[in-house]
Amino acid sequence: MSVPLSKLDEPASATPPMTILIADDHWVVRESLRQVARSLGADGDVEEASSFDEALGALERNPAIGLVIIDLVMPGFRDFEGLQVLRNRFPAVPVVIVSVHEDPEHVLEAIRHGVVGYIPKSYGPSEIKHALSRVMAGEVAFPRDILTRAHGSVDGGDSRRGARVMASPPPEKATDTPPGLALLTRRETEVLAALGKGVSLQAISSELDISRQTVRVHLGNAMKKLNVATREAVIRLAVENADYLSQALEAD
Repeated sequence: MSVPLSKLDEPASATPPMTILIADDHWVVRESLRQVARSLGADGDVEEASSFDEALGALERNPAIGLVIIDLVMPGFRDFEGLQVLRNRFPAVPVVIVSVHEDPEHVLEAIRHGVVGYIPKSYGPSEIKHALSRVMAGEVAFPRDILTRAHGSVDGGDSRRGARVMASPPPEKATDTPPGLALLTRRETEVLAALGKGVSLQAISSELDISRQTVRVHLGNAMKKLNVATREAVIRLAVENADYLSQALEAD
């Protein structure tokens, strides 16, 4: 289900038990993700699917599924066309993408389709665990280095994977800037800009030297001004308007 602001930064231990669906055509990947989910204390069932049809069947059969972890490349799943089908038919179920694609275009397009996480398959166990722990705690998890490169900046990025991925053309920008952005305070803008770069709420708290509760308050105020109510909506808005937010901070 889409997680509202009140759940955005709860610890993973506060998340109620849910069934997780892992969809990938490689059993090794499914088993690895299952083990990570179990290590994070997933108390509900973990279902598996090796094709898109199996994944859709599981979702139709089991309304208790509260999170889908799915590969963009698998039988019956044609990249974003399949993702659109999934989001249209089960809009309340959060989706995390696990993919071999590490270019900004794939990450940004996934965000535009409303996913709450994007995990490159080149990630090691600790990185996958960290990303899933954020999602299970009600946050979003996107590769910070890729989002940073998407907007032509090296500020705050993690360069460990930068050499692995060829530079890509600038992604398509949002055509209309939400009017509410002009109403944001500097602190609200800072929080939103960091969120759009894939920074966790805890990291934002540390970087701005304020409590996580204060971060949540600023983010909540920003979301009200922007008329958005879910983590999917606010991360998409932050990513698509990253240039505007950066320029606003520089001009202030």
